[in-house]
Amino acid sequence: MSQTSRGLICGAALCLCACASTTFISTWKAPDAHDINPIGKKVATLVIANDPAQRRSAEVYLANDLTNRGAQGIPSYTLIGLKDPNVDYARTRFKEAGIEGVVVMRMVGHDQKVTVTPGGYYSGSAYRTFGSYYSSYYSPYVTTMTYSPPSVRTDTEVSIETLIYSLNSDQLLWAATSRTTNPESLASLVDEVADAVANEVVKQGLIAR
Repeated sequence: MSQTSRGLICGAALCLCACASTTFISTWKAPDAHDINPIGKKVATLVIANDPAQRRSAEVYLANDLTNRGAQGIPSYTLIGLKDPNVDYARTRFKEAGIEGVVVMRMVGHDQKVTVTPGGYYSGSAYRTFGSYYSSYYSPYVTTMTYSPPSVRTDTEVSIETLIYSLNSDQLLWAATSRTTNPESLASLVDEVADAVANEVVKQGLIAR
């Protein structure tokens, strides 16, 4: 693997802490991608979104996350704008800026999961064992029953596709689809996915621990 390719993949794998609410549906890695050194590499962040404001914010969050961990994260909109330029223009602008690779994020699913817990009557501790129940039968105290109303819980599940490309070789080095439950905000979603991606990349041996 070339030094440029190594510089690319490490940019998305800088954070070593996993997030409890983010899990992976699938992952893939290029067979020759390993032993990456991330420090100082320029990596563009590209978020595919219909809303320009959301795209801009997400690219900044992801770029800052990479920069805070040693790479040089650069939001792609600062180089190619927000109007989806053709690939030749984007490639030229990235090359002029010294970009070694691109980390792409795209939302591929947004679902609501509803969990209903039925209510019911529940007895006191006298019903928990045969001995306590048998004794309570002869007790002068009446065992009370309590009622628990039904409850409804709604969880938001967001699925994100993450792709890591080598710019010079135009090669896909790593890909994954993740699911995050109940993200608090766009910033927290990007941070959680970036953290989970980083942990998974290290786990798969794409960069040195």
